[in-house]
Amino acid sequence: MTATAKDASQAIGRSPDQLTLSERARFAGLFIALEIYTPEAIPLRRIEAIGASIEDCVRTLKARGLDPLRFEYTQLGLM
Repeated sequence: MTATAKDASQAIGRSPDQLTLSERARFAGLFIALEIYTPEAIPLRRIEAIGASIEDCVRTLKARGLDPLRFEYTQLGLM
C-alpha cells in the first residue's frame, strides 16, 4: 500500500517515532524533513515535510514559509 497526499499530510507535525507500523509501511521510501538541532534552538523532532523526493520536501517547506536550509532530510524505512 502506498501513501496518498492526504495520508502524508497527516504525518506533518508528528514525531517519526509516533508513526504506527502501518503508517511506516505506507511511508517507507518517502523523504521527511526534520529541523536541524542547534545549541540555540532545540527543535522538537517533528516531521515538517514529507514527499517522494528531497525536492518535494523543499517545496512544501517553502510553501509553509520555512527555510529549507534549517532542515535535515532522511528517507523513512520500516524501522
